[in-house]
Amino acid sequence: MKQNGKKAWLYLLPAIAFLGVFMVYPLLDVFVYSFEEGYNSASQSYFGVGLYNYSYVLHDPFFLQAVKNTFLLVIVTVPLSTGFALLISLGLHSVKKLQQLFQTIYFLPYVTNTLAVGLVFMILFKKTEYSAGLMNLLLGAFGMSPVDFIDGPYWAKLFVLCFYTVWIVLPFKILILTSALASVDQTYYDAAKVDGAGRWRVFSRITLPMISPMIFYLVITGFIGAFKAYSDAVALFGVNLNAAGMNTIVGYIYDMLYGDSGGYPSYASAAAVILFAVVLTITVINLTVSRKNTAK
Repeated sequence: MKQNGKKAWLYLLPAIAFLGVFMVYPLLDVFVYSFEEGYNSASQSYFGVGLYNYSYVLHDPFFLQAVKNTFLLVIVTVPLSTGFALLISLGLHSVKKLQQLFQTIYFLPYVTNTLAVGLVFMILFKKTEYSAGLMNLLLGAFGMSPVDFIDGPYWAKLFVLCFYTVWIVLPFKILILTSALASVDQTYYDAAKVDGAGRWRVFSRITLPMISPMIFYLVITGFIGAFKAYSDAVALFGVNLNAAGMNTIVGYIYDMLYGDSGGYPSYASAAAVILFAVVLTITVINLTVSRKNTAK
């Protein structure tokens, strides 16, 4: 047994070394940087150790705006995308003949380049001197005034960003939930049919409990993915997200490192640690809730 244990650890050694070098070490390095005040990347020097970097980040208006945008994006897109994915998956599950065709159609946006989809959305929503955009044409058909969704009011830009994010993540969630629905034992449905149970009762008492682990998985990964959003906003509003008022936490970290206000790795590290703490907290809460529901 001891010999087998040594062999197992030997086989795991490359993976452990890879995780240590590319995940654990960078995480610890970022944590150390976040406490080094006035760190200079050129001279590798700093003038103090403390919480000033955290204080600066938490009082920075750009970071507070990024936090607001990110939280709104999370709160809006995760429930909406999961709910829409569940409804579409239920519809696909009931259509047996063309199920694979519709699955392929719904999955296409997921394998399409994010920036390419963003450009399409920008064309649909952006007002120019030549066109008001397809969305404004639809609004005009209902007698509504045109809105500049890209350079206009905050609520309009947030709407486009949420719409775009839901569109991007929906195919993956549909694929997962469709597979989960297909794995439910047909015997349960046959027994419910014999008992004369209605559709809602079948869904709430059989379907939903059986696929709830996958739903919680999608919610957890959805929260993590939404908190890491950055390329979505860049695809719609360009690289200067602070000027557009649509930056995210990850975008703020990138700007502190490489943007116009870049060259501040200590501030970027502090923001990254804050993001890590928020995501970890929400993930733990979601896992706790999912385990309690699974136990029931």
